[in-house]
Amino acid sequence: MHVQDAFFYLISALIVFCGIGMVTSKNVFHSASFLAVVLLLVGGLYLLLHAEFLAAVQVLVYVGAVVVLMVFAVMLTSQLGDVRVAQNNRLTLPALAASLVFLGVLVSVLLSHDWSATPAVQPAAGSFTNVQSIGQALLTTFAYPFEVVSLALLAALIGAIVIARKDEE
Repeated sequence: MHVQDAFFYLISALIVFCGIGMVTSKNVFHSASFLAVVLLLVGGLYLLLHAEFLAAVQVLVYVGAVVVLMVFAVMLTSQLGDVRVAQNNRLTLPALAASLVFLGVLVSVLLSHDWSATPAVQPAAGSFTNVQSIGQALLTTFAYPFEVVSLALLAALIGAIVIARKDEE
Protein backbone atom coordinates (compact mmCIF):
# COMPACT_ATOMS: atom_id res chain seq x y z
CA MET A 1 0.00 0.00 0.00
CA HIS A 2 1.31 3.41 -0.97
CA VAL A 3 1.26 6.45 1.28
CA GLN A 4 -1.29 8.09 -1.04
CA ASP A 5 -3.61 5.08 -0.61
CA ALA A 6 -3.29 5.31 3.17
CA PHE A 7 -4.18 9.01 3.07
CA PHE A 8 -7.15 8.24 0.83
CA TYR A 9 -8.53 5.62 3.22
CA LEU A 10 -7.91 7.85 6.24
CA ILE A 11 -9.65 10.84 4.65
CA SER A 12 -12.52 8.65 3.41
CA ALA A 13 -13.05 7.15 6.87
CA LEU A 14 -13.07 10.64 8.41
CA ILE A 15 -15.58 11.82 5.78
CA VAL A 16 -17.91 8.91 6.60
CA PHE A 17 -17.53 9.47 10.36
CA CYS A 18 -18.20 13.21 10.12
CA GLY A 19 -21.05 12.63 7.65
CA ILE A 20 -22.75 10.31 10.12
CA GLY A 21 -22.16 12.88 12.86
CA MET A 22 -23.64 15.57 10.63
CA VAL A 23 -26.93 13.78 10.01
CA THR A 24 -27.35 12.34 13.51
CA SER A 25 -26.50 15.41 15.56
CA LYS A 26 -29.42 16.97 17.44
CA ASN A 27 -27.73 20.39 17.53
CA VAL A 28 -27.91 22.27 14.22
CA PHE A 29 -24.69 24.16 14.93
CA HIS A 30 -22.84 20.88 15.47
CA SER A 31 -24.29 19.57 12.21
CA ALA A 32 -22.97 22.65 10.39
CA SER A 33 -19.57 22.11 12.01
CA PHE A 34 -19.50 18.48 10.86
CA LEU A 35 -20.48 19.67 7.38
CA ALA A 36 -17.53 22.09 7.35
CA VAL A 37 -15.16 19.25 8.25
CA VAL A 38 -16.64 17.00 5.56
CA LEU A 39 -16.23 19.70 2.92
CA LEU A 40 -12.64 20.38 4.00
CA LEU A 41 -11.86 16.68 3.75
CA VAL A 42 -13.39 16.52 0.27
CA GLY A 43 -10.96 19.29 -0.64
CA GLY A 44 -8.22 16.99 0.66
CA LEU A 45 -9.43 14.26 -1.71
CA TYR A 46 -9.18 16.74 -4.58
CA LEU A 47 -5.57 17.39 -3.57
CA LEU A 48 -4.88 13.65 -3.67
CA LEU A 49 -6.26 13.62 -7.22
CA HIS A 50 -3.90 16.49 -8.19
CA ALA A 51 -6.84 18.84 -8.76
CA GLU A 52 -5.47 21.80 -6.84
CA PHE A 53 -7.82 24.33 -8.38
CA LEU A 54 -10.90 22.29 -7.46
CA ALA A 55 -9.56 21.87 -3.92
CA ALA A 56 -9.15 25.64 -3.58
CA VAL A 57 -12.64 26.28 -4.98
CA GLN A 58 -14.08 23.61 -2.65
CA VAL A 59 -12.57 25.28 0.41
CA LEU A 60 -13.31 28.86 -0.64
CA VAL A 61 -16.85 28.40 -1.92
CA TYR A 62 -18.27 25.64 0.24
CA VAL A 63 -16.40 26.01 3.51
CA GLY A 64 -15.77 29.72 3.23
CA ALA A 65 -19.20 30.75 2.03
CA VAL A 66 -21.88 28.11 2.38
CA VAL A 67 -20.95 26.86 5.85
CA VAL A 68 -20.40 30.39 7.16
CA LEU A 69 -23.81 31.34 5.79
CA MET A 70 -25.37 28.32 7.51
CA VAL A 71 -23.69 29.20 10.82
CA PHE A 72 -24.97 32.78 10.58
CA ALA A 73 -28.48 31.49 9.82
CA VAL A 74 -28.34 29.19 12.84
CA MET A 75 -27.08 31.94 15.11
CA LEU A 76 -29.63 34.48 13.89
CA THR A 77 -32.57 32.10 14.25
CA SER A 78 -33.42 32.04 17.91
CA GLN A 79 -35.84 29.10 17.83
CA LEU A 80 -33.29 26.58 16.53
CA GLY A 81 -31.43 26.65 19.82
CA ASP A 82 -34.62 26.21 21.82
CA VAL A 83 -35.05 22.85 23.53
CA ARG A 84 -38.78 22.80 22.72
CA VAL A 85 -38.20 22.53 18.96
CA ALA A 86 -38.80 18.93 17.90
CA GLN A 87 -35.90 17.32 16.05
CA ASN A 88 -37.63 13.99 15.41
CA ASN A 89 -38.52 12.51 12.06
CA ARG A 90 -41.15 9.84 11.46
CA LEU A 91 -39.41 8.65 8.29
CA THR A 92 -36.33 7.18 10.02
CA LEU A 93 -37.04 3.56 9.07
CA PRO A 94 -37.86 4.24 5.38
CA ALA A 95 -34.74 6.41 5.15
CA LEU A 96 -32.66 3.64 6.71
CA ALA A 97 -34.11 1.08 4.27
CA ALA A 98 -33.43 3.33 1.28
CA SER A 99 -29.89 3.96 2.52
CA LEU A 100 -29.23 0.23 2.88
CA VAL A 101 -30.55 -0.43 -0.64
CA PHE A 102 -28.32 2.34 -2.00
CA LEU A 103 -25.34 0.95 -0.07
CA GLY A 104 -26.01 -2.53 -1.49
CA VAL A 105 -26.16 -1.23 -5.07
CA LEU A 106 -23.03 0.88 -4.54
CA VAL A 107 -21.05 -2.02 -3.08
CA SER A 108 -22.14 -4.39 -5.86
CA VAL A 109 -21.11 -1.90 -8.55
CA LEU A 110 -17.77 -1.22 -6.87
CA LEU A 111 -17.02 -4.93 -6.48
CA SER A 112 -17.99 -5.79 -10.06
CA HIS A 113 -15.64 -3.20 -11.60
CA ASP A 114 -12.20 -4.34 -12.79
CA TRP A 115 -10.05 -1.76 -11.02
CA SER A 116 -6.78 -3.10 -12.40
CA ALA A 117 -7.84 -2.29 -15.98
CA THR A 118 -8.37 1.39 -15.22
CA PRO A 119 -5.32 3.32 -16.47
CA ALA A 120 -3.84 6.12 -14.43
CA VAL A 121 -4.41 9.45 -16.13
CA GLN A 122 -1.20 11.39 -16.56
CA PRO A 123 -1.02 14.76 -18.31
CA ALA A 124 0.93 14.73 -21.52
CA ALA A 125 4.10 16.77 -21.74
CA GLY A 126 3.39 20.31 -22.90
CA SER A 127 -0.36 20.00 -22.32
CA PHE A 128 -2.55 22.39 -20.40
CA THR A 129 -2.30 22.55 -16.64
CA ASN A 130 -5.28 21.74 -14.47
CA VAL A 131 -6.42 25.36 -14.17
CA GLN A 132 -5.95 26.04 -17.88
CA SER A 133 -7.99 22.95 -18.81
CA ILE A 134 -10.86 23.98 -16.53
CA GLY A 135 -10.81 27.56 -17.86
CA GLN A 136 -10.76 26.35 -21.46
CA ALA A 137 -13.70 23.99 -20.82
CA LEU A 138 -15.73 26.66 -18.99
CA LEU A 139 -15.29 29.24 -21.73
CA THR A 140 -15.88 26.90 -24.67
CA THR A 141 -17.72 23.66 -23.97
CA PHE A 142 -19.63 24.61 -20.83
CA ALA A 143 -20.30 28.31 -21.42
CA TYR A 144 -24.07 27.90 -21.83
CA PRO A 145 -24.61 25.60 -18.77
CA PHE A 146 -22.36 27.91 -16.73
CA GLU A 147 -24.58 30.89 -17.56
CA VAL A 148 -27.75 28.89 -16.83
CA VAL A 149 -26.38 27.99 -13.39
CA SER A 150 -25.53 31.65 -12.75
CA LEU A 151 -29.12 32.64 -13.64
CA ALA A 152 -30.47 29.94 -11.30
CA LEU A 153 -28.27 31.26 -8.48
CA LEU A 154 -29.43 34.81 -9.20
CA ALA A 155 -33.07 33.67 -9.03
CA ALA A 156 -32.37 31.90 -5.71
CA LEU A 157 -30.75 35.06 -4.34
CA ILE A 158 -33.73 37.20 -5.36
CA GLY A 159 -36.10 34.63 -3.86
CA ALA A 160 -34.17 34.64 -0.58
CA ILE A 161 -34.33 38.45 -0.44
CA VAL A 162 -38.10 38.40 -1.07
CA ILE A 163 -38.67 35.76 1.61
CA ALA A 164 -36.43 37.47 4.17
CA ARG A 165 -37.89 40.94 3.59
CA LYS A 166 -40.14 42.11 6.40
CA ASP A 167 -43.62 43.14 5.36
CA GLU A 168 -44.52 46.70 6.21
CA GLU A 169 -47.99 46.84 7.73
